[in-house]
Amino acid sequence: MGGFFGTISKVKCINDLYYGTDYNSHMGTKRGGMVTYSPEDGFKRSIHNLESSYFRSKFEDDLDKFTGNSGIGVISDTDPQPIVLNSHLGKFAIVTVARIANMAELEKELLDSNMHFAELSSGKTNQTELVALLIIQGKTFREGIENVFAKIKGSCSMLILTEDGIIAARDRLGRTPIVVGKKDGAYAVTSESCSFPNLGFETEGYVGPGEIIRLYHDHVEQIKAPEKDMQICSFLWVYYGFPNSSYEGRNVEQVRFSSGYKMGSKDESEADFVCGIPDSGIGQGLGYAEGKGIPYHRAITKYTPTWPRSFTPSNQERRDLVAKMKLIPNRDMLQGKKIIFCDDSIVRGTQLKDNVKVLYDYGAKEVHMRIGCPPLVFGCPFIGFSASKTDMELITRRIIKEFEGEADKNLDKYSDPTTPEYRKMVGKIAEMLGLTSLEFNTIDTLVEAIGLPKCRICTHCFDGSSRF
Repeated sequence: MGGFFGTISKVKCINDLYYGTDYNSHMGTKRGGMVTYSPEDGFKRSIHNLESSYFRSKFEDDLDKFTGNSGIGVISDTDPQPIVLNSHLGKFAIVTVARIANMAELEKELLDSNMHFAELSSGKTNQTELVALLIIQGKTFREGIENVFAKIKGSCSMLILTEDGIIAARDRLGRTPIVVGKKDGAYAVTSESCSFPNLGFETEGYVGPGEIIRLYHDHVEQIKAPEKDMQICSFLWVYYGFPNSSYEGRNVEQVRFSSGYKMGSKDESEADFVCGIPDSGIGQGLGYAEGKGIPYHRAITKYTPTWPRSFTPSNQERRDLVAKMKLIPNRDMLQGKKIIFCDDSIVRGTQLKDNVKVLYDYGAKEVHMRIGCPPLVFGCPFIGFSASKTDMELITRRIIKEFEGEADKNLDKYSDPTTPEYRKMVGKIAEMLGLTSLEFNTIDTLVEAIGLPKCRICTHCFDGSSRF
């Protein structure tokens, strides 16, 4: 998916920018980039590949070259960023968290109007450059950003570093978040509010859907008021949000705990203890254990020193390898036990199938799986939370095709937990994965745990309810 961080201060900003950007590292694994601005030196930029190492190690040697009191950084799961341009709007740098579904159409439109693309290092058009070209079609930054919102299909949030402050613009429907932080003499904006505490920032508020603001070191100016409608991605709380982060005032760990508690309090299965699959299943597992009234034990531990998250690498073989190597089962805790394991989601099912086999090999008597979100029946066209290229990579769609002869038949029934079709699909998934039992969270329980109205949360991947 990706995440960004920007800050503007009375004093040199590079330390806050460096560590603030790094606190978004769990959001992506492809590229990292930072850019600062000073009146004396202009824009100073670095971009590094993160596929084989971490953000901090890549940028540590670059820090002395950055000057100035304002800057933006990004962890990108798409293209190299930031992009720096000189235009009739002035010189500026831009980073985005975006997924643009109509890239080819917009690319042709811009080329036909005599625009050109320079950032082709990946062999294709850089979507952040495309956004920048749409912006400079406007007479002002506001007009240009509104042009982006009007033309793209998908989502786009952005930070723009100008010679006069930092502009932050949240996706038109608020599918991805932007959080504002403040401390004495400085403001910051970020995708992940976990960036703030150790840098001394306090959360000031949340940029609204479609809202545009400009940050100075001592105040924030609203350029455009927020829209009324919002479709913030529910998967923020389910999977890729960091436990300490909050969006719309709803903390990730609290939501996972509450969701697990609600599920556990209704569970009548017999088990010796609950275990959360690290990392994003832990909060749910702790809540589940408390709700069910049985202990929480760590029967699986993540080896944290060297293995990053496995959901985002673009290579499927590498994802599977990382998923296997980073989780170490504890034979002494598993031997002869009936265990409820909590995890965030099931996408393809390949990783979980391997994990379940290991649990039995290490002596587990029964393996009950509880999933923190409903079955993923629809691919997401709005944000890049998964590396899946087609809906047929989803285990649900493959099973539906097996049952119905068509992968997209009766999807409404397979998304409804009250129907025979849903129960048959879940039973088949449990059988394929070798589970004693399998239960998914419901949309109602997830929405209740998040605490926002259903109409303001995107649950498209579960029920197909959102549209461009």
